[in-house]
Amino acid sequence: MNRLLSSRWLPLAAAAGLLLVLAAQFVKIRVPSRPVRGIEALRELRDRDDLNVVFVLIDTLRADRLSAYGYGRPTSPTLVDLAHSGVRFAHVQAQSSWTKTSMASLWTGTYPGRNGVLRYPDAIPESRKLPAEILKEAGYETFGLYRNGWVANNFGFAQGFDVYATPARRRQADVARANPSGGHLPGSDFDVSESAAEFLRAAGGRKTFVYLHYMDVHQYVFDDQSSLFGTTFSDSYDNAIHWVDRNVQHVLTGLDEAKLLARTVVVIAADHGEAFSEHGIEGHGKQLYREVVETPLLLVLPFRLDREVVVDEPVENVDVWPTLLDLLGLPALPDAQGRSLLPAIEAAYRNAPDLAAAERPRISQIDRTWGRIESPPDPLVKIARGDWRFYLGPASDPPQIELYDAATDPGEQQNRAADEAETVAAFRAEAERYLADRPTEGRAEVREIDEMRLQQLRALGYVVR
Repeated sequence: MNRLLSSRWLPLAAAAGLLLVLAAQFVKIRVPSRPVRGIEALRELRDRDDLNVVFVLIDTLRADRLSAYGYGRPTSPTLVDLAHSGVRFAHVQAQSSWTKTSMASLWTGTYPGRNGVLRYPDAIPESRKLPAEILKEAGYETFGLYRNGWVANNFGFAQGFDVYATPARRRQADVARANPSGGHLPGSDFDVSESAAEFLRAAGGRKTFVYLHYMDVHQYVFDDQSSLFGTTFSDSYDNAIHWVDRNVQHVLTGLDEAKLLARTVVVIAADHGEAFSEHGIEGHGKQLYREVVETPLLLVLPFRLDREVVVDEPVENVDVWPTLLDLLGLPALPDAQGRSLLPAIEAAYRNAPDLAAAERPRISQIDRTWGRIESPPDPLVKIARGDWRFYLGPASDPPQIELYDAATDPGEQQNRAADEAETVAAFRAEAERYLADRPTEGRAEVREIDEMRLQQLRALGYVVR
């Protein structure tokens, strides 16, 4: 034993052992207990009356930091397995780079210009019908758990939920919190995961819709087991993704143990991404460059598809709920501007993509004074079509105009506006028409926010006044 302990091979053996442990984490099967089916089973789901829906929203998750999207680090082994056995949308554009505006568009299937949720007192009006209301009318029990105050019930996001609340504190997870701009948010996403698992077990055979809004990637929270990639802020962000990926696995394990995976549709989505100075800005909620609006979208079916499906057709978060409601055979969202992606999924399965889809416009918007209601609006609109990425900020003098060719400049670093006058003119006219389209029906309501709630929102790291 003494010879072994003093051996020069011991460090190598220990390192090899650690690598084997880590490898076991990354390669173990993540989502068992589902039959294998072909694409024809997709349309058959609308005839079933026993399906659950688990909607997982990972706040502040940019797509290009996921191993499922080609990232070099194994940040998301669970999501990799979900992508291999379900549907991965390769190019997804969120409708804003801060939570409330982005989530209002996701839930309503409408662009920010249509729903009007642009500044921090804005709320979704009761007149708008939300997905949870449609599901509840279809006999679902509806359960929402969130840790981000921008989607609290006072902003209209609770419509249709039987239970809509922040989770109770569970066993204290031993986690680190590394976001330099974020305050201390009590608890961790483990509280969300545990509460969700309990609700799913208690629901038994009843149809359920569960919405989980994770926040630990936003706060760069992780535990020792996910402390894998270094100590910089960017490393900590990757560590947090791995931690939340394990939380997703915890929920899936609960579904599997309750024998519910074969009757559950799981969706993984994000509201926006995060910047690490790609354009001189860190964080989010300030601009609309790709690092803050390109997000993941995974659709996990009650069966494993017999081949991996990747939809390369560009899509948007406004398409998410039109797709899910179509999948379930339920009524569509009223006034939705998004579209069902079922035809795109079927086309991708058959290697027959819709080549014209890339020419459809994809729109994001932010009011850069959303947190300063005493200041005049400062809108910024992004329109993506084909390889072009166009930006218009009309409030500045002269107006902010940027144009990038994503085919040759995916990082959006070389402004081509001066060289592409005709293209700029066409995009500018389209952006101005979009900004001028302000229907009165279904527009945001302004809600009073007391100082306590404002302090809670400031704790997330946002500057609101």
